[in-house]
Amino acid sequence: MRLHQALLSLTSSLLVLSGGHAFSTPINNGKSFVARSTNSVQLHMKNVPDSSSSNRKFPSSSTLNAATLERTETETIEQEQKAEAAKSYLDDGFVFGLEGSGLERPKGKVASVVVEGDDLETKPYQVAMVLGTFLAHAGFATTSFMELVGQNGGNVPLTVLQSAILVLSSWILADFGSGVLHWSVDNYGNGRTPIMGSIIAAFQGHHSAPWTITQRGFCNNVYKLCIPFGIVPMTLISLLTGPATTLFLTIFCVMEILSQEFHKWSHMTKGEVPSWVNWLQDVGITIPRVPHALHHTAPYDGNYCIISGICNEPLDKFGVFRRMEHIVYKLNGVESNVWKLDPQMRERTLRGEYGIPQQKKK
Repeated sequence: MRLHQALLSLTSSLLVLSGGHAFSTPINNGKSFVARSTNSVQLHMKNVPDSSSSNRKFPSSSTLNAATLERTETETIEQEQKAEAAKSYLDDGFVFGLEGSGLERPKGKVASVVVEGDDLETKPYQVAMVLGTFLAHAGFATTSFMELVGQNGGNVPLTVLQSAILVLSSWILADFGSGVLHWSVDNYGNGRTPIMGSIIAAFQGHHSAPWTITQRGFCNNVYKLCIPFGIVPMTLISLLTGPATTLFLTIFCVMEILSQEFHKWSHMTKGEVPSWVNWLQDVGITIPRVPHALHHTAPYDGNYCIISGICNEPLDKFGVFRRMEHIVYKLNGVESNVWKLDPQMRERTLRGEYGIPQQKKK
């Protein structure tokens, strides 16, 4: 038995060495084994390339690696471009509807709502929110006035004069405040910013289709500002301060809420608003059309105040917002969107040249 196995093993080895030709002399009835082995080897040999195929040229490993690397880089660039185009109001870089911001500028006066879940239809909860806020603020103002009358020993004319001074000073400060708010949300943050996220996205997206605001009803337009300037902060103020401060800040908050409506009017023609709105703009109580139109010129670096605009000229002349941007940059290294849109302004600001160029003011 062992001899038989040894002979079979020897035969298989010889077949391989001889190219698979069968022996003419059978060994211990091994014909069938030899025939099968021969066929198997011959079949195997058919798949082996002949000597002529050795001259064929195949791509080298370095060529294959270079091609693979180039294809990978191309795919990566395409993926990055798709991700850039897919930016939403929740991302940094979502600025003014410019290229790469994720926004498109519609042709013509087409409304463009940029914040998810937002629309131009006035909802009942918006009406309730605005109505409740203004009723509460009226209550704060009335209570403060009556307390002032009491403090003045019932002298109503004196209290009226005192209240008028408070209202006027509050109106001026509110204009300044609207500019600071407008500057901050235009230049910093995104839709994920706590509390102010939706306001930031709305202001930044506003530059892609500024006429959209003109299609909003009053409550739809101002309700978002009822959160930072609404009932809760005014309640705390009234509990912690006296009647004069409460009256001053009540008027301040009302003006800040109304700033969006004044802003809307500045984007509308004279024929699109009531005559009394035109009068308010003409006398400078609310922001006129031309000064605000200057803001809508890239890189959107000035004319931020949108209540009366009375503070715009001194703020821009003395470079207040550029100074603030420089301070922010020194504190945390964050650049304003104005700097991103105008690298030359960035360099001027870093050199301490804070004023807006003269040609920009015209």
